[in-house]
Amino acid sequence: MIEILFIAVGLAMDALAVSIASGTVMRDFSCRDALKISLSFGLFQAGMPVLGWAAGLHFRKFMGAWDHWVASGLLFAIGIKMIWEARGEERKPFDPTHPFVLFILSIATSLDALGVGLSLSFIGVSIFLPAFIIGMVTFSLCLPGVYMGKRAGTFLEGKIEILGGVILMGIGVKILVEHLLT
Repeated sequence: MIEILFIAVGLAMDALAVSIASGTVMRDFSCRDALKISLSFGLFQAGMPVLGWAAGLHFRKFMGAWDHWVASGLLFAIGIKMIWEARGEERKPFDPTHPFVLFILSIATSLDALGVGLSLSFIGVSIFLPAFIIGMVTFSLCLPGVYMGKRAGTFLEGKIEILGGVILMGIGVKILVEHLLT
């Protein structure tokens, strides 16, 4: 159980960082938006290990070869989009709660959980309790993360969208480097 908690916290770190970045760029902030972001991240973090576990050995090589590229590419592209929009003449605020953006962010931050589910299937661990714990830990960390980001965004008004984009790009690069070096 302790190992699952450590895994859950580790998996939640990217989602937490993206939650904080999302909170920093939100113009019209509401409790509902914070819940939407953290619930989406929590559900995807819970669902991806189940998918990985179900895939088992059949897709092991394919997923391991591409998951880091997909996650990095998605986060990097969204980061560039945030920076581009922040520097434009007519600044349109970046909306991390837009369904398409939230879907992409949720996938990008939970691809590592897919690999964890795959690993758990190899060692014969039942996935449902670990998936639930992973989802709950992610939700529990991301909800205050969005609020922390909003608070920081209030102090850094103006440049925060650029900072949020740089953070997302940095997470994308981190994911890529970690997978390439291991």
